[in-house]
This record gives sequence, structure tokens and C-alpha cells, in this order.
Amino acid sequence: MSKRHWEDFAPGSVAIYGPRLVTREEIIAFAAEFDPQPMHLDEAAGQATLLGGLAASGWHSCCLLMRMIADGFVNQTKSMGAPGVEEIRWLEPLRPGTRVWVRTTVLETRASNSRPQVGFVKCRFEMIDAYGTVLTSLVSPLMIERRATGARQ
Repeated sequence: MSKRHWEDFAPGSVAIYGPRLVTREEIIAFAAEFDPQPMHLDEAAGQATLLGGLAASGWHSCCLLMRMIADGFVNQTKSMGAPGVEEIRWLEPLRPGTRVWVRTTVLETRASNSRPQVGFVKCRFEMIDAYGTVLTSLVSPLMIERRATGARQ
């Protein structure tokens, strides 16, 4: 199967990738290595915070989101990377035992003004649970190779 080019994306299109089950063990292991705040390591400590219990680090959520985006979306395109992330929001705690999906919405597309082989596809990536609740939201413009290099669209 051929990979998708910039021309294959249209604003408003939506795709869903997943699911992935998030375990207590991986939440604690990630926190111990990268974000050792008590609410990410211990249920009782989490209960004493606004999170109301053990919850994944927001950075863990971002890493899981990236893995699911790579597997379901980016690695199926002629990706040329991304210039950065415009927005990250941690809207709800990610709890142990939660099954998550990624909902990808294309917000806009535009050709690069300086590199004719590059097009930008700005997406909103949302980590959602089985109820459709958005846990984490990330907006990023991706650089995708153009099929029609130099064409004005």
C-alpha cells in the first residue's frame, strides 16, 4: 500500500486509531523514570490531589499519544517531520485500566511557501476513552511530502 501524500488530506476529515489499554504498572514505571511526582506513583498520594487518585503524567499521555499517532497515522504518510506543537491540553486524568483511542481531525492544509516539495497538514490529535471523553488534546502542523512538487493548490 502506498503512503499518503499532502494532497490526500482534506480539512474536516477524521480518523480514529487504537485502542490501547493503559495499565497501573506502566503509569508507575513511566513516572518513576520521567515524572516522579507522588500523584503519578501512589494511589494515596493521588487521592490527596485535585486528580483524586493515581493518574498518568501528562507527559506519559503525550508519549502514548505519539506512539498511537505514529502507528496509525504518521508512518502511513510521506511524513517529513513537524516544526513543533502548537498546543497541548491535559483535560482529564488518565487512569489505570483505561482503554484509549486517538481521534485525528485535519484542521487545515497549506502548501509551503519556501519548499515546494512540502505541504503542511495541521491536525488536532485527541486521546479519548471509551465514553468519548477527551483526556489529552494536541495540535500540531505536520510536514507531508507533496505528490505534485511545485504545484500551487
